[in-house]
Amino acid sequence: MSEILPPNLRGPLLAFFPIFTLLGQLIGAAVIFACLNLDNGYTICFASQWPFSIIPLVMAFIIPESPTYLIRRNQDEKAYKAQKRLDTPGMDPEKTLDAIRQNIEHERRQTNATYVDSFRGVNLRRTLIIMFANSLPNIFGLTLLSKSSYFVQVVGMKANLSVIVLILGLVCGLIANIASVWVLSKVGRRRLILTTLSLLTVVWTAMGISGCWSGPVTVWYTSISLIVVVIVAGLGVWPASHVVGAETSALHLRSKAQGIGWFTAGANNSIFGFVLPYIFNPDKGNLKAKTGFVYAGLCALGLVISFLCIPEMKGRTPAEIDRMFESRLPARQFRHWTNSTAEMDDGVSRAGSSGV
Repeated sequence: MSEILPPNLRGPLLAFFPIFTLLGQLIGAAVIFACLNLDNGYTICFASQWPFSIIPLVMAFIIPESPTYLIRRNQDEKAYKAQKRLDTPGMDPEKTLDAIRQNIEHERRQTNATYVDSFRGVNLRRTLIIMFANSLPNIFGLTLLSKSSYFVQVVGMKANLSVIVLILGLVCGLIANIASVWVLSKVGRRRLILTTLSLLTVVWTAMGISGCWSGPVTVWYTSISLIVVVIVAGLGVWPASHVVGAETSALHLRSKAQGIGWFTAGANNSIFGFVLPYIFNPDKGNLKAKTGFVYAGLCALGLVISFLCIPEMKGRTPAEIDRMFESRLPARQFRHWTNSTAEMDDGVSRAGSSGV
């Protein structure tokens, strides 16, 4: 997706990752709620997943390769046809392909792509950003949100009511993520991540404080806090993390960098999924709603790292992003960078090397 999308559509369309994640969870929660009082209802829940497993399998055989991939394989004719399908009428596919060729050639002159190259030189910084971006969903609390029905039962809510709260949270999160498609087209990724992580730090802290007491007020405040978290995250850091992860990698390392990113996400999911129950379960850490303090700390840490490391790449072409990373700009200066700035820096470098 990051290879075929133009800069103005990258953010909005990559925001569909969390949208479809929530849609799947919503369908699953609805099926579970419908089967709660049925004998062997769990078999229906398992069977309901089969159609959704077949759809991506079929799509994998239909979706064409990206023009960038085809050009790397010297399949220019197929690349032209693929680009023509992507472009709107009146656009010149060859002009776009020329720009892709120039960028690929520029990167090929630097190195031949290997996984080791993802951790060398400028690419190390880019890979670490991708790994951090793929860690953000676990940092802001996605793992706990996925266990929210069970979690609020641990806090003190009845099982049937907890499923209703789960469905309500999924609906609110789905609406928020749909709204993020528009938000990402207007607001920068860096600003969205910093703003929403700041808000989430406050929300999680408040939930943790409520956990210092017990009773129905704490139960309902915890439930409402989880819904607020999914709304705030859905409007900002959740979809923005996917966009940052996709935009940061260099073209010649994109498949490898994205593989590293998704591996990081999977590893984080496994670690958080294993550790989290030990934190809030009554027979272990017994933190219950005070688990909010844990995520408040994680969000605060994520906020600091995001401020220092995540650059603003909204509206930038892959070539511009390459130049900014090669210039070793601090993250806060990315949004001020222009081609004229790069040309001025190149002129200064040439003058210095000639002894002027």
